Amino acid sequence: MSFVALFRVRRLALLLGLLSVAGELSAQQNDSTHQHGDTLTRPVKLGEITVTATRARRDAPASSVTVPAAELRQIVALNAYDLIRQAAGIEVHEQGQGPGFASDASVRGFSSDHSTDLALWVDGVPINEPINGHGEGYNDWELLFPQAISTVDVIKGPTSALYGNFALSGVVNVRTLERFPASQVWGKGGSYGRLEGAALTGFDHGRTGGVIGIRGERDGGWRPNSDWKLGQLHGRIVHDLSNRISLDAGVELYAAGWNSPGFITDSQFAVRDFNVVANSTDHGFKRRGQERISLRVLASPDLLWRSTVYATQGRWQLFLTTPPEGGGGEGSGSQTEEEDRRYGFGVTSALTYSRERTTATLGVEGRYDHSKYENFFTTNTTRDSVQSAVTAHQATGALFLETSTNVGHHFRLDLGTRLEVQQTGVQPQGGTSMSAGKSIVAPKAGLLYHLPRLASLYANVSRGFRQTDGIIEDPTLPFISAWAYETGLKLDAAKISASVAVFRMDVTNEQTFNPITLASSSGGRSRRQGVELELHLRPTDAITLTSDWTFNDARYRQLIVEGPDTLDGARVYNTARFVGSAALAVAPPASIWRLRLSTNAVGPYSPFDMPGVVLKPYALAHASGSLRFGTATLGVGMRNLLGHRYREVEAGGFNVPGQPRTVYGSLDWIF
Repeated sequence: MSFVALFRVRRLALLLGLLSVAGELSAQQNDSTHQHGDTLTRPVKLGEITVTATRARRDAPASSVTVPAAELRQIVALNAYDLIRQAAGIEVHEQGQGPGFASDASVRGFSSDHSTDLALWVDGVPINEPINGHGEGYNDWELLFPQAISTVDVIKGPTSALYGNFALSGVVNVRTLERFPASQVWGKGGSYGRLEGAALTGFDHGRTGGVIGIRGERDGGWRPNSDWKLGQLHGRIVHDLSNRISLDAGVELYAAGWNSPGFITDSQFAVRDFNVVANSTDHGFKRRGQERISLRVLASPDLLWRSTVYATQGRWQLFLTTPPEGGGGEGSGSQTEEEDRRYGFGVTSALTYSRERTTATLGVEGRYDHSKYENFFTTNTTRDSVQSAVTAHQATGALFLETSTNVGHHFRLDLGTRLEVQQTGVQPQGGTSMSAGKSIVAPKAGLLYHLPRLASLYANVSRGFRQTDGIIEDPTLPFISAWAYETGLKLDAAKISASVAVFRMDVTNEQTFNPITLASSSGGRSRRQGVELELHLRPTDAITLTSDWTFNDARYRQLIVEGPDTLDGARVYNTARFVGSAALAVAPPASIWRLRLSTNAVGPYSPFDMPGVVLKPYALAHASGSLRFGTATLGVGMRNLLGHRYREVEAGGFNVPGQPRTVYGSLDWIF
C-alpha cells in the first residue's frame, strides 16, 4: 500500500471515529506529573481518557511496576526493548536485526518469541499483530516515541480483564503526554556512528491541550552490515467539549530500515570473531501507522462512559539467511524473503460505575485485522520459490467485567471475567479457503488485606491466553491458555515501597518455536513458578534506589517436538533462571547535576533447540550523568561499562552477540 493510500485510510478512520466513537475501559483519574531536569519544570495535567491508559494501582491484588518518564530519560539504552529491560527488569533477547524486527521480551519465563506472550498497549491501542505468518502476535516496540512517554506500567500475569489476546504473561501499558506547554529538542551522538534527533512541542490552553513530536535516528552498527535508520511522528490533542465531555485524538507514524549481519557460530563467538556477515544482502524495512479517537462522558457523578476507535496500517519486508544444515546447528542455509501487508481497526467501549466502596467496569471490544503474508526462498534477494503465500482476516469480539469492592476496613476484593470470541478466515494462494471460530473465558479474582500498618497481603488467581503460531495457515488451531496463581506482600511507607510475590502458571497447549529449523511444536504442557522482588527506596531527597528481580523455574512438563523426541522436564527455551535490574540515582534537590549507576543481569539462560544446555549468567553495568545550564542539559552515558561479552540470543549452536561498550552524549534544550 502506498503512503498516499495509507494517509487516505487514516483520514477515513478519523472521520469514522468522529461518527461512531466507541472504545475503552476501567476507572481513571486526573493527576499531575512534575518533571525535572531534562523535562518540564512545571506540573503537567494528565487527565487520561482511554481506560487501558489507567495507571497501575499499588492497592490492586497483583504484581506491577510503574516507571515514570523522568527515570526513563536517564537510561542509556539501545532501543525500546533495552529501555524497558533496564527500567523494569524484564528479560529481553535481541534478535540481531534492526528496528522493526521485534525482539524477545519475556515476563515470568515465557519465551515470547518476538514478544508474542506479552501484550503492549499505547494510549489504548493494542500493538501486537494478529494473523502474522512470522509470529502470531508479532510485537514491535519500536513504535514507542521515548520523549513523549508519560509513564510505563508493567502488569505481571494475566490479572486484568481489560486485556485479552496476547496478555498471557502480562501487559506493558504505555501512556503518552497529554499536554506539553513548551518546546524541547534533543540531540544525541554516540559510538558506532549513532545519531539521534528529536523535537517535541505542544500547548496547554485549559480546555485544550496537545503534543506533537518528530524523531529520527541512524546507527552505523557495531558489526559489519548492521547499520539502520528510523523516523517517527507522534501527535496528540485533547479538548474538553464541556465539563462532562472530553475528546482525545492521537496518531503514531514510524518507518525503519536496516541491514543484517546474521548469526555467528559459538566457536566464532568464543574467539570474538564478530565481523562475520552471513549474507551481505540481508536487510529489511518496517512501516506502521495508527490513529485513535477517544471520548469520555461523565454521565453522572457515579457513572463514566469511555470509548475509543482506532485504525492501524503496516508493512514490513525482510531478507534473512538462516544458518546451514550440519555442524553446530540445523537450518535450511537459504536466504528467505518475508513480506507482510496489513490493516485493521477496532473499537472499545466501557461504562464505569464508582461509589465510595465499589467500582465496576462493564465493556465491549471489537477488532478486525486483514493481512497478506508471503514467504519466498531467495538467492541474493532474487526469488527462487514460494514457501507460503496467504491472505487472512480475523474478527474478534469481547465482553469484559471488572469490579473492585472494599469489604470492611481491611479487605479489598477484585473480581472480573472476559469472554473473547474469534473468527479467522484464510485464503492460501492457489489453495482452498478455510475459516474457523473459537471462544475462551478468562476469569479473574484477587483479594487484598490491608495490615494495620504500612503493608498489605494479597492473593489472586486468573486465566490468560493467546493464539498459537500458525493460525494464518490453520484457523482451527486452539488458544494457548494458562492458569496463574500469585500471592504476595506489599510495603508502602514514606521513603520505601517494596513487594515480594510468589507465582505459578500452568500452561496448556504449550508451544515452542525453533528459529533455526523454522518449525514449531504445540499441544504440550508447561509450568512457570518463582519469586519476584521489587524495591523503590529513597533514604534522602537526593538518593533513589530501585530494583526489580524475577527468580523463575520454567519447565516443559510434556511436549513432543519431533517423532519420539520430547522436552518433558526440560527448561523452557529462550528463558533465564533469573533476570533483574537495579539502579542508584543521585540528584540533590535544586542541583544542576544528576548521576545514575545501574545494572541488569540475566542467567542461567536456556537456548533454543539445545535441551540440557544452560549458558552462564552475566551482568552488565551502565552509567549516565547530566549537567544543566539554564534551560539546556548536557548528558553523557555509557552502556555495558565493563565491555562484557555476552550472547543476546542463542539457538542451535548459533548466536547473536550483544553490543560491547557504547558511549553516548546528549543535549536537551527547553524553550
